[in-house]
Formats: sequence, C-alpha cells, structure tokens
Amino acid sequence: MPTFFERLQHSWNAFRGRDRPSGYTGPASYYRPDQIRLRVGNDRSLITAIYNRIAMDVASNRIEHVKLDLENGRYKERVNDSLNNCLTLEPNIDQTSRAFIQDAVLSLFDDGCVAIVPTDTSVDPSKSTSYDIMSMRIAKIVQWRPQSVVVSIYNEQTGQKEEIEVSKHLAAIVQNPFYMVMNEPNSTLQRLIRKLNILDAVDEQTNSGRLDLIIQLPYTVKSPTRKKQADERRKDIEMQLVGSKYGIAYMDATEKITQLNRPVENNLLNQIEYLMNMLYSQLGVTPEILNGTASEDAMINYTTRTVEPILSAIVEEMKRKFLTKTARTQGHSIIYSSEPFKLVPASKIADIAEKFVGNEVLTPNEVRSVIGFKPSDDPKADELRNRRLNQDDTSEGAVPAIQNGSEKEEKQLSEDTIAQIPISKLNRLLESPNTA
Repeated sequence: MPTFFERLQHSWNAFRGRDRPSGYTGPASYYRPDQIRLRVGNDRSLITAIYNRIAMDVASNRIEHVKLDLENGRYKERVNDSLNNCLTLEPNIDQTSRAFIQDAVLSLFDDGCVAIVPTDTSVDPSKSTSYDIMSMRIAKIVQWRPQSVVVSIYNEQTGQKEEIEVSKHLAAIVQNPFYMVMNEPNSTLQRLIRKLNILDAVDEQTNSGRLDLIIQLPYTVKSPTRKKQADERRKDIEMQLVGSKYGIAYMDATEKITQLNRPVENNLLNQIEYLMNMLYSQLGVTPEILNGTASEDAMINYTTRTVEPILSAIVEEMKRKFLTKTARTQGHSIIYSSEPFKLVPASKIADIAEKFVGNEVLTPNEVRSVIGFKPSDDPKADELRNRRLNQDDTSEGAVPAIQNGSEKEEKQLSEDTIAQIPISKLNRLLESPNTA
C-alpha cells in the first residue's frame, strides 16, 4: 500500500493535461449531464419499465472486495481499501454505489456492452500493474481497437462527456448476457420496439384532428372547370368548419359526404402481446414481478435466471481487470451478496431465526442486525451455540437441564435430545434422574 506522499507524487488521472482557466467552475446545465439517456426507441414506457426493474434488482445486491480462504475458497474477511469504497459507498463524486450499478445495467441493456473505467488511480496504470482505484465511471464504447477501446465518458472536471482511448487491460468491458434477446437487430426486444413505434404512429395519426372526408358532388369533375369548381366547394366547407364555433357546416341536398377515419381492424395489438409474452419468457420476467405481486417461487426463478447472470458478468469482469494475478493468488476476490430475509414475511422470520440460531448457523446478534435491531451487549449474544441445551464449559458436551419436578415434565425429554448426551452423563442421569 503506497504512502500518502507516494500517492501525491505518482497519482494519475485519465483527464490529466487539460488546463482550465483561473476561476473556471465548468459549464452549467439544467439537467444532470452524467445521467444516462436511453436511445430513441428504448425510451418507450414498456421497455423502460423492464429495464428499470431489472436494473434496480441488480443494484440491490451488495458487491464487495473481499478476501477468501485459500484452502476452501470461502468468504473470510472484507478488504477495506479504496476499491471496496468504490464498490460499496462512493465510486465517484456524483453517484453512490447503488446508482453506479444501476447506471451500468441500464447502459448495458441500451448498448449491449459497457465499459467500467477507473478515472483516478494511485499511480499511472501504463507504468505499473499494481495500483489503487480511487474512482470509476460508466463509459459508452464508441470504437473498438485490437488492444484498446475509445469510450465516451463524463469528465467531472469539465462537466462534459469526452472521448478518450483506454486500454482493454484497464477498463472492465461487460457484455450483456441477454444480447441475443435484447440488442440483436432482429431480436425479440427490437421487434417489439418497432411494433410499438408503429402503434404510436397510428395512434398519433388517428388523433391528429384530421377528418379524412370524401365529398361526392352531383356532377363529374373530369374537366378543368369542374375540378376548379370542386376545389372551391371543398375550401368553402373547410372555411365553414374552421369559422364555426362548434364545427358545423352545411351541404347541398345532392351532395354526399363519406368519412374515412373509422377504426380499421388489424392484428398489430395481437402481435405486440405475442412479442411481449415471448420477451417476458426469454428474460425470466413476469407482469407480477413488475407490479410487485409475484410469489416466492416466481421471485426465485427471476433472481436465478435474470439477476444472477447480469451480476456474475459484472463481478467476474471487475475481478479479472481490477485485481492483479498476485492478488487473486493471495485470495482477493470481488463477490456479490444479497439479503436472504428481504423477501421473507414477518410471520416467518421468528421461525427462521430460531432454526438458524438453534442449529448454530447465526448468532443472536447477527439475527438482530438482519431484522433491524441493534446488537445486544450480552457476550452470549455473539456465541454460536444451541440455546435449547444447557452449555457447561467444564463438561464433555451439552446436557439439558433437568430440574426437580413432576414426572410429566421429566418425560418431555425427546429422543433427539437424549441422543446428544454423552454415555457417561446419561448413566448418571438414569441413576439419579432428579439431579442435573
């Protein structure tokens, strides 16, 4: 870990070398300049709802820089460094960690591929392979090159998006796991977007205020004179409708008007419903998930088929690019985790907590933190032990406390509990059943 003076001497920024005038504070804007803007077509209400729902669920998982057990590959401890600060708290000056991941997923869906670029590091990455990441941002890839990519990224120093070239070894380039379903030109999602655009165009045309009338005159209009007379008659009816307060016009008894803008039956809505159901099935999303009424089995299926592949793609690419080979050999890794009790109703939490504590999986304080209570000061609340048995530190094992009482209370000792008692103590209990 470099010292403060070494960081100050060797620190590197992706936008270094761009001078600013004295007292310059950057351009002003009425909207947030670093906010993602979905491309035209993807901003339809249905598509945006699906994008946003999945992005929020992915961002609800916690991504951390941790150290694993080298022997079994299990979680050992959290690494409190600048990279973990970016993943759990503040990746840059404008975003929290949750907003950062949500931005990454939305960009991933919109473009099919996204780059996570470290913008501030302790040393220049081109001069050293070992450095600390101080901040990072989401960037759109605009050009692909053999060893690098050109990205459009927001520069927080100038307040504008700029194009810079970044090495592929420095940026985490994440590919959308659902690229064939969402981003291919003839994929299900793109076909659905085109159908929605057609539906919007038809709806705008229907409600544009046009009358679409055909006037049948009592004479033929083949000659130029009759055509001129027909145009004058048409303009006269238009002026009557425009000039009338209630849009009323009169016509001759021999004239006939036919209206054309009657609704025409087509299968456009049926095609949209078919593509919508197909998209839901391919993404593992249901309408109940979007409106929040999905069952537990549906949420498990959604988490496994939809959320997990996206999280794995992001985490594995971060682990590959942001951790050196030496760090991975020493057990460093980037993992994601979710709250196991987030979807559990309150009526079942007590039963689940009893099973976790009774089977020595969680301590009481860990359970209290899950349900939102502060930890207890009792030292026993941090011990992994079965509270159903009387723990004796000097004994060979856990022995249930048998107090003096009626025969009915003594018979309540279950067979499972008796099976856990050592043979030597079981003999003493049998010889003297009224003593502990």
